[in-house]
Amino acid sequence: MFRYLTAGESHGPALIGVLDGLPAKLRIDVEQIDAVLARRQGGYGRGKRMKIELDQVEFLAGLRGSYTLGSPIAVMIRNRDYKNNRDMMDPVTGHGQPLTNPRPGHADYAGALKYRQRDLRNVLERASARETAMRVCLGEICAQFLQALGITTRSYVHRIGPVEAGEIDEFSQEDVEKSDVRCPDPMAERAMIEEIDKAKAAGDTLGGQYVVRVDGMPVGIGSNRQPYTRLDGVLAGALMGMQTVKAVEVGLGADVASRPGSAAHDPFALNEDQVVRTSNRAGGIEGGMSNGQPIVLRVSVKPIPTLVRALPSVNLQEMTTAPATVVRSDVCVVPAAAIVGEAMVRLALVQPVLEKFGGDSIEETLENLVRSKAAAEVLFDRSTTEA
Repeated sequence: MFRYLTAGESHGPALIGVLDGLPAKLRIDVEQIDAVLARRQGGYGRGKRMKIELDQVEFLAGLRGSYTLGSPIAVMIRNRDYKNNRDMMDPVTGHGQPLTNPRPGHADYAGALKYRQRDLRNVLERASARETAMRVCLGEICAQFLQALGITTRSYVHRIGPVEAGEIDEFSQEDVEKSDVRCPDPMAERAMIEEIDKAKAAGDTLGGQYVVRVDGMPVGIGSNRQPYTRLDGVLAGALMGMQTVKAVEVGLGADVASRPGSAAHDPFALNEDQVVRTSNRAGGIEGGMSNGQPIVLRVSVKPIPTLVRALPSVNLQEMTTAPATVVRSDVCVVPAAAIVGEAMVRLALVQPVLEKFGGDSIEETLENLVRSKAAAEVLFDRSTTEA
């Protein structure tokens, strides 16, 4: 029902994306897509590449007069750095000195053996996180679909290196965007920036952790009928598909392992005629389905594997020890990774939402949403059940 593809190399001519399955007549705010792309390029600790690129979306298909047609949407983001690498990355005539020294923690070595490539550039150009610019672009298109249904996402940085923010249950997205590291805790923000400066001076890199929150999710998105339809598995799989992610937690996450059952779940209560919860330890998902509470995901990101002070490696052609290849990189990408993480959550949510509400046009999808909510309200209405 819904699928997406991305294509393109880090220093190639452009990044390409295709979205297939969004309903017709959804209005798309192109300026908002460009604004989100600009935020992905920001964040303290980013490298010189971000000063070269000016990411802007170009629609090639599926849109007319700012409204979706219901046909596949094709978009492009041009790589401005391509002009500096044209001889090397031209799709027909590209050539250049091969890269032979794989970086620990990157796709270089496994990809070289898998695809039988002697030049690591043929692996790392596609494995590069530059490709996430297109994911953010497609994710913002999905965000505008989800927003039409009252579903929103936001994120913040919880940790960079050893510095962890305090527990934050509520946060303003405005405060997040004011922060150079996208952390709404001012004391933690200052300490995070200091750690990034230390890592840069040492020729090192830093990882961290960010939180994505989804509000407005109706009850019953996802399913317990098959393992691959469980919403927590769908979201975790999407986030683990990012280049730097090593762990995904829902709600309490790993902390649930040390708690007794009495402190691990979310008791029900009544507020007049409304069923409510007294906590959100499950992170908005129970039995593989959304339960009506905010979905809270905590994502751990490894340090970038390209270090100025290169890690030990080998030259695969000469079979000698050598330092790992050094290419232009960042010191810390956690603030940008949070924005990519939001995009991955948005992309992952569209399919189960469409499975529940469907529709060939956005009007039909909204009609199905209204009918579903009305039916749910009647289900436990006492006057109806007593009658």
